[in-house]
Amino acid sequence: MKKLLNIAKSFRDEESGAAMVEYSILIGIITAAVITMIVAVGIYVTGAWTKLCSNLQAHESTVGVTMSCG
Repeated sequence: MKKLLNIAKSFRDEESGAAMVEYSILIGIITAAVITMIVAVGIYVTGAWTKLCSNLQAHESTVGVTMSCG
């Protein structure tokens, strides 16, 4: 009976499972942050590309070249 109580106490005091849960949550937060950054960079690049194409098309008559941004 004493051996069973010792096993139960050691199981109760074990913290490796809690650490695994903490690391899993941390990985989830980091993954969400990386995905957010990728989306933000994509939106920024799309806006910059659209602005560049608009500027090039506005000036195409000046240089006599037809631009295609698509």
